[in-house]
Amino acid sequence: MLNFVLCDDNSSFLNGLDEMLSKLFIKHNLEARISFKTDSGNELLDHIKNNSVDVLFLDINLRNKNVGLAIAKEIRKINKNLHLIFTTGHFEFMMEAYKVNTFDYLVKPISQDNLEETLIRLRDYLDNSNNRFIKINGTTFINQDDIHYIRKDGMKLVYHTEHSEYETYNSFSKIKHTLPNGFVRCHKSFIANISNISHVEVNTNTIFFNNNSKCYIGPRYKNEFMEVINVGNSSNRLDVANYTQ
Repeated sequence: MLNFVLCDDNSSFLNGLDEMLSKLFIKHNLEARISFKTDSGNELLDHIKNNSVDVLFLDINLRNKNVGLAIAKEIRKINKNLHLIFTTGHFEFMMEAYKVNTFDYLVKPISQDNLEETLIRLRDYLDNSNNRFIKINGTTFINQDDIHYIRKDGMKLVYHTEHSEYETYNSFSKIKHTLPNGFVRCHKSFIANISNISHVEVNTNTIFFNNNSKCYIGPRYKNEFMEVINVGNSSNRLDVANYTQ
């Protein structure tokens, strides 16, 4: 699920952008949602500090000043990976906007056609580039930082995040070379994202994550998994133990 955030001090534009994006998500069967919208730069910064944000639509001219650029610079200190799309009624800030690693720059009034073109480019970029998003199927992308663990369930894999679960027909052997460092095989049925582990109970072979969800450590994988946890060396990632499933 892609989390979109909108920030603009014009409430009519903000609601209109929300409505257009929501329709385009449905039209293109894109797993995405508007997770937050605000007219305040300070509220925006607070939200980004405490929540997962994948795409941000930001007005450059908040309160009739180009403070959106200053806010964008602060955002980049917090989140270097979100896709930033500026909205504005002025061309003169375009070159300055791209200095903060802008994905796109949309000039108001924004038509649904122009917005759709940007959304399609974003989808294609996520699909084809080497970035922090893992493709589950043709229209579903998950930020790797949101994944707690992946569970094998028969012919399916279930990706567990803090708020949702995503199922796909696949196998560990097929995805093992596509996952980034930090995803470690800990059980015949589980792969854990060690960056989201809150603690490990060795006596019960239980791994707990930030939202108190849990998966388990299998005896076959325990020694090398604990070595990864204790030493902080995830270079072996899925090769914690040999497997063929």
